Amino acid sequence: MDCALGRQVWKGTLVWGVLTIVLGAMVLVWPGPTILVAATMLGVYLLISGLAELFLAFTSSQSAATRVTLFFTGALSLVLAILSFRHFGDEYAVLLLSVWIGTGFLFLGVSENAVALSERALPGRGWYVVLGIMSMIAGVIVLVWPFDSIVVLTIVVGVALVVLGLIRIVQAFQIRSDTNAASEALDTLSHRVAA
Repeated sequence: MDCALGRQVWKGTLVWGVLTIVLGAMVLVWPGPTILVAATMLGVYLLISGLAELFLAFTSSQSAATRVTLFFTGALSLVLAILSFRHFGDEYAVLLLSVWIGTGFLFLGVSENAVALSERALPGRGWYVVLGIMSMIAGVIVLVWPFDSIVVLTIVVGVALVVLGLIRIVQAFQIRSDTNAASEALDTLSHRVAA
């Protein structure tokens, strides 16, 4: 590794680790506002994707079935975005976020199991089944207990960010150590060649 590059990489990794810990701590200290921000971001995402899908529905040269699908999904996204913003800060926006996450877990689980069942020669096929079942269970839990599960997910994300930040910091110091060792080896080699 280039020593100058290594010095820059370890500093960047250290800063990234510290910022990740700060973000994780903020999530853990203020889970309510974090959920509100996530619900708001979901609303913005639904608004933008809905507008994009409606635009594509009217301007795309796709088949009629594709354009109709784009129109309906775009319209649904816009309706959900409006509901999200209309009830800003209310339980409805958080409920929408929970339903979105739970449905995502269910779709992931179903697709993991579909891949495992259709591809007999798939390496690690059993793990796809296990992960698919776990994802479906997580989806059902989030949909059955939407408010409690979103709080738990927020806390898990906060803890995960803190742990990832700590790992980044350790990684940064390892990069610095490796860079210093490489620099010393290059200095020793250049002195031997010069002598």
